[in-house]
Amino acid sequence: MPDKYEAVWVSHTSISDFLQCPRAYYLKNVYKDPQTHHKVQLMSPPLALGQVVHSVLESLSVLPGQERFRESLIAKFERNWQLVAGQKGGFFDQATEEEYKERGREMLRKVMAHPGPLTGLAVKIKEDLPHYWLSKEEGIILCGKIDWLEYLKKTDSVHIIDFKTSKNEENESSLQLPIYHLLVHNCQHRDVSKASYWYLGLDQIVEKTLPDLAVAHRQIFKIAKEIKLARQLGRFKCPHGEAGCFACRPFEKIIRGEAQFVGENDYHYDVYVLKHDQNELSKEENSELI
Repeated sequence: MPDKYEAVWVSHTSISDFLQCPRAYYLKNVYKDPQTHHKVQLMSPPLALGQVVHSVLESLSVLPGQERFRESLIAKFERNWQLVAGQKGGFFDQATEEEYKERGREMLRKVMAHPGPLTGLAVKIKEDLPHYWLSKEEGIILCGKIDWLEYLKKTDSVHIIDFKTSKNEENESSLQLPIYHLLVHNCQHRDVSKASYWYLGLDQIVEKTLPDLAVAHRQIFKIAKEIKLARQLGRFKCPHGEAGCFACRPFEKIIRGEAQFVGENDYHYDVYVLKHDQNELSKEENSELI
């Protein structure tokens, strides 16, 4: 059996990083601060919002259906927000923070008004981080967290639901559903019969066509081998040259000591923040995986 600690782990986020900019992939997924030996994370308002809303909704799946809404989701949101309040979440002024907080509250109000599948049975994958060997021969593991698995009793199958807090719809070329279909198929025993995006700001659940598993495997495996080769060669160049791009430049600022350190997260990443103008926040939210 290959050693999983020596394997190359890939996920929807890391694959998206690599396809967008190999240099950004390196700085987010490989680089470690030479002093702390920790990886680095750049926190921002869109990411803070997504993390808190997801944490509130995902916490419901471990509760019996009749108990999930006994406590207001807004109360849970306010408590969880303290983890990203102020500069910890990349908020450098109170007005911007309140704008994002209100967006989160409004999303959760809509969920409480129309909870849909959140009132029914849910399947919980046992691992904290679901994963499986994409290829033992190549030493590659695919991993990722699934927001919600609705149990469909009539067919004894599951429905993949991904919560979306960004303002824009997921691109049709996104690899998220192929990756999630592979993960759910390989990490629990029930068939997958549906997959949907839940756009929380729009109060819409949009069902998507399930990707073919064989096609998904070939597609993800090909990219994963490219990532493995890049790691072996240490070759992580930005496609825009030394000037960098939107994806890697903010992380280069961390390396140069131009970002503000705000603490260590639960995964022992060193967390940094940068001051953004409104235009930069809009660009980031358009590309953020939230």
